[in-house]
Amino acid sequence: MKKACPMTSLKDLAFLKKDLKTGTRTPPAKTDEEFFHEAMADVREIREFREIPFEGPKGMKPRVAPDENAAEVLRQIIRGERKMRLSDTGEYMEGTGPCVGGDLTRKLHRGEFAVQDSIDLHGMTLPEADEALRLFFREAVRRRLFCVKVIHGRGLRSPNGPVLKEAFRKLLHGQFRKWVLAYATAKDCDGGLGATYVILR
Repeated sequence: MKKACPMTSLKDLAFLKKDLKTGTRTPPAKTDEEFFHEAMADVREIREFREIPFEGPKGMKPRVAPDENAAEVLRQIIRGERKMRLSDTGEYMEGTGPCVGGDLTRKLHRGEFAVQDSIDLHGMTLPEADEALRLFFREAVRRRLFCVKVIHGRGLRSPNGPVLKEAFRKLLHGQFRKWVLAYATAKDCDGGLGATYVILR
């Protein structure tokens, strides 16, 4: 059985024509893999980057099981083998009113309560956000809602940091305190560090 002739490009035909005229042979074109290996020939490992030092926020103690090595846990997070818990970061926030157990904030952060309404502060100025929050909370209390969510963002693009988030935190401990039973950073799929769940009295 006769073998099928492999497909030839116009470029290959041009080289073949030139070879027939000159009596020489044009070396075959390099493959992508050969180009890659040539480009990477001088690349060397930077040993200092094998382990990247990490310092958490002051006073933060990493939650590591007694039988786990904290350095190994950090390596796993860096390699993407383990997810960092939001509650272990300096951006996490939670709080409760007097005589309320901490178990409530853990349940809240895990998303065990249905969010009945939410407000998104993205794109608002500080005065606009302040007014919108006051109206939102007054209405939520009037409607006797139990759990609400505030999307305030993380302030990553702001030169002044998380302005809206910090302003909201102050309201929770100030004028909104009479309405708030507990609050906690939202779970990852619900806004994470850029959103907060609030349980109302």
